[in-house]
Amino acid sequence: MHLRHSLLALALTSVALPAVAQEVNVYSHRQPELIQPLVDAFTAETGIKVNVAFVDKGMAERLTAEGSRSAADLVLTVDVARLKQIVDAGVIQPVQSDVLEANIPEAMRDANDQWFGLTTRARIVYASKDRVADGEVTTYEDLVSDKWKGRICIRSGLNDYNVALVSAMIAHHGEEATKTWLEGVKANLARKPEGGDRDQVKAIAAGQCDIGIGNTYYIGQMLADPEQRADAESVRIIFPTFEGDGAHVNVSGVAMTKAAPNKENALAFMEWLSSDEAQRIYAETNNEFPVKPGVAKSELVASWGEFTADSIPLTEIADLRPAAVKLIEEVNFDG
Repeated sequence: MHLRHSLLALALTSVALPAVAQEVNVYSHRQPELIQPLVDAFTAETGIKVNVAFVDKGMAERLTAEGSRSAADLVLTVDVARLKQIVDAGVIQPVQSDVLEANIPEAMRDANDQWFGLTTRARIVYASKDRVADGEVTTYEDLVSDKWKGRICIRSGLNDYNVALVSAMIAHHGEEATKTWLEGVKANLARKPEGGDRDQVKAIAAGQCDIGIGNTYYIGQMLADPEQRADAESVRIIFPTFEGDGAHVNVSGVAMTKAAPNKENALAFMEWLSSDEAQRIYAETNNEFPVKPGVAKSELVASWGEFTADSIPLTEIADLRPAAVKLIEEVNFDG
């Protein structure tokens, strides 16, 4: 009789308790289609549903306004400056995870465990295959050389990617030398800064300039688009370096919000994003470089060649952002 009562009580309890939804909510600065393959693979493996909201601008402001009521568990964004911005806003919590520490190199994560890099991209030179010889582009510093007079295309100096490059230049050479460098690059421009990174490739293909500054992955995106493929095929990717160091790189990364209503599932997704499978999918989908050592690059990305990343810590580069913006405005780079 006692056993029957126990079974009945158990049955009633299971009926009375509603099923807890297994989900994780993500605010993403990346276009949803760029992370959908990751979402699908994670859900297939774990049964945890991932809800993605695309937040193009004002991520920190939105999380601040929502406060403890926020439904967001994780933030996916690009550029170390944006990661630092949400940390500085006080809307992120640190995450202690042996898995993340083992999978993600120290240089690619926050020293206080507030954010973790997932993929890297290099800020490189697109060069005309017809008008720029192999070995002509060597360093970022060399972009001020007279040989590039009227031959360089670039997007706005105040774009996040260019601000990070200027920040790295300050880290290497100081503000005064960087200001001189910015003036030299501006003097060598074929036209005023405009458009996005892909527009610099199109301008090279059209003969408006011979080299452009951009991120590696845009070439992959253009090669996959029949309408832009010919433009992309007209340039080669060159990895310049800072004198005595490596090529400038930046990250896409993830952080857990302070509110995180689904903390356990959020941590599971973060750790999974650092796994071999996720690193391969993420890097291949976005034409980027995996951060986890030993994970193979996609065939296309590998074809661009090997390079050494700049040794300046990304957090140091992020700290120099205000100084970089000030210099870019001082020289009226976009004017």
